[in-house]
Amino acid sequence: MADGLTNSLRSASQLALCEAATTLPQVSDKRALKLQRLHLQTVEQLLEHFPRRYIDMSAVKKVAQASIGSQCSIFGTIHAITLKTPRPRLSLVEISVLDDSGILMVTMFRQPWLMNKFHVGDTVGVSGKLEFSYGYKRMTNPFIELIDAPTQCGLIVALYPLTEGITNAWMTRFVHAALAKTRGMYDFLPLDVRLRRNLMSRTHALCAIHAPLSMEELACARRRLVYEEVFTLQVSLMSRHAQRSMVCPACTHVINGKHVQAYLRAIPFELSCEQQAACRDIWGKMALPTALNHMLLGDVGCGKTVVAGSALACVADSHTQAALLAPTEILARQHAKTLGAFFDAAHISWALLCGSTPRADRKHIYEQLASGKLNVLIGTHALLEDEVVFHQLSLCVIDEQQRFGVSQRAALLQKGRNVDTLYLSATPIPRTLAMALYGACTFSYIKHPPVSTRGKRTTHVVAKSLMYTAYDAARDALARGEQVYIVCPLVGIKQGDNSLVRERGGASIHGKRASGEKRAHENAKAGLDESLTRSQSLYADNTQETYEYAAICIEDEADYAPCSSQSVASAQSEAQFLQTQIFPGEKVGLLYGGLPAEEKAAVMNAFSHGDISVLVSTTVIEVGIDVANATIMIIEDADRFGLSQLHQLRGRVGRSSKDSDVYLVSSSQSPVALNRLSAMTHCDDGFKLALFDLALRREGDILGNRQHGASHLSLVNIIRDSAIIQEAYLDAQALVARDAFLQLPEHSLLAREVRTLHS
Repeated sequence: MADGLTNSLRSASQLALCEAATTLPQVSDKRALKLQRLHLQTVEQLLEHFPRRYIDMSAVKKVAQASIGSQCSIFGTIHAITLKTPRPRLSLVEISVLDDSGILMVTMFRQPWLMNKFHVGDTVGVSGKLEFSYGYKRMTNPFIELIDAPTQCGLIVALYPLTEGITNAWMTRFVHAALAKTRGMYDFLPLDVRLRRNLMSRTHALCAIHAPLSMEELACARRRLVYEEVFTLQVSLMSRHAQRSMVCPACTHVINGKHVQAYLRAIPFELSCEQQAACRDIWGKMALPTALNHMLLGDVGCGKTVVAGSALACVADSHTQAALLAPTEILARQHAKTLGAFFDAAHISWALLCGSTPRADRKHIYEQLASGKLNVLIGTHALLEDEVVFHQLSLCVIDEQQRFGVSQRAALLQKGRNVDTLYLSATPIPRTLAMALYGACTFSYIKHPPVSTRGKRTTHVVAKSLMYTAYDAARDALARGEQVYIVCPLVGIKQGDNSLVRERGGASIHGKRASGEKRAHENAKAGLDESLTRSQSLYADNTQETYEYAAICIEDEADYAPCSSQSVASAQSEAQFLQTQIFPGEKVGLLYGGLPAEEKAAVMNAFSHGDISVLVSTTVIEVGIDVANATIMIIEDADRFGLSQLHQLRGRVGRSSKDSDVYLVSSSQSPVALNRLSAMTHCDDGFKLALFDLALRREGDILGNRQHGASHLSLVNIIRDSAIIQEAYLDAQALVARDAFLQLPEHSLLAREVRTLHS
């Protein structure tokens, strides 16, 4: 009887997760509409709306007791709030916070909207570094948040992401009501996994992350929830791959046939040890009846394409077909140029199919492909069209795979039966991140370029006021007959913001180096390892300085979308300014994602043949462009890019025996932003730079927002949680090996959760 009642209550709690938020007390229809702005519509979504920060009110100091120079939290009432403008384009809000021991002056720079958020009499929590000046204890740009009444002293206060009309107090009430309604829900993690990893129950973890009794309990709750995020994603990816191989065996490729050997002989240089190891790794998996699901990761210029070509050559010996999918026509043509000669020498038939391919050529390619006479098809999104029908597709190579959505990748794979898949990525994805997001994949890394006679590449960080030094270096290179890239993030520029162009001329490009940049260069001398350690420490510190996120992530699609008229006009104005004012004797070209394919190809051909000396471009040059004569790159507003993207961009120069220089131009005076850029000057390892960026940013900022499963990793931090990720990966691997279809009774709840989250 008791067991039946308990199960009934647990079932009711479980079913409540799917109920609308309006079923909770005090969630009216009007408030529900406001919650929808935060994508909170169900009880479960409220439970998974995790706090963004906590204030430990048990450790709050009185103003009089707080030590100068210490990091502390102070609880008080706003006595006065004033907006000041000490000089043009500089605003500050000064807030006087009063407790029963004294007054704290809080100064918030460039945040005038705080005048609408805070009012005299509001109770606030302030957390930051305490300083003393002008007769008062002060904090500059601390964390400040409205909190509930003073009765909360002694508690850990959770602070949530909010929207207009929903205060932190109301959000706390809603979440606590959701916790009460779902208390006793089933836990989908198998019991043996929870016991082995010493994990809290899900009910306990959710209660503790929203209303922790101590910081230790909070850490345990977070560990459980991070584990479940990674574990469910890994199980989803691994079980899907295992099921596909069980239902339909993959092609067992011939890996040492005459075409592969001929391809290797056609390569005019010896493969590096890492390239050879990657080839052996890929070939070994292609020879198995289990479908290859492999990712080849390598830094810029390390020779991934040649390795991928060796896999493509296997289909000729296996009498099947392969597809090489690239995200842009520029990159597809570059692959055709690089691999085509080797394929011809090895008597491997191939073709290039892009959006600009003439109709007659398309028809011929379709016929050759359907008949099986064509071994390898290289192309862009044109490969995904219904007219593209393979006779027997057994291998898909997807380059820069993070640029494609899940449905796009699936559309290509569905053109064959359980085809082998090889993903290429020049995005330096650290192993922990790759393991978290691509659990079903195996990995090969090429971290070093082949031994070559390439010249030295030097990176400089330059204040915008000293931009003339970069232009001088460009003029010197042009005088030697070399070529120049100028990269500017113009696509997506704000309406009416023409300052990017206005700041170029006259006295604005002369003057003293910003003090912030000087400090950043001094900090950089300590080395990237120390910076990474410091960044990890800052990430865990609730009183850290707000990080200035790059406005453009590494896979920003804006550069590949049709441009607004404002963006095009700005890009054209920039090119015109450089042509008339900076490089009047040279031919300046313009390249951006919105250009028609024919114009884009014409610009690139002109630059490749030396008819254009200076190429102004957005990040469409990030991959696939190889002009050995280009030795100078100037990246404007470099602080708007992530380090990984900057590293890929600079990989476009230094591709010959000539020395090259990269100039990162920034008008930022933020020590955090400039310290990030300074890391580029003394580190040429893309994976190390990615780790440095990940210490301060989320994985979404590195990879963009199109990665399957990435949106579900709301709590995971790749650097801090590497041990948990490893545990979840191994546990998922063991579980799927035992029950690939999740059919065992003890896995029924897990199967439902996986389907719900990752279907």
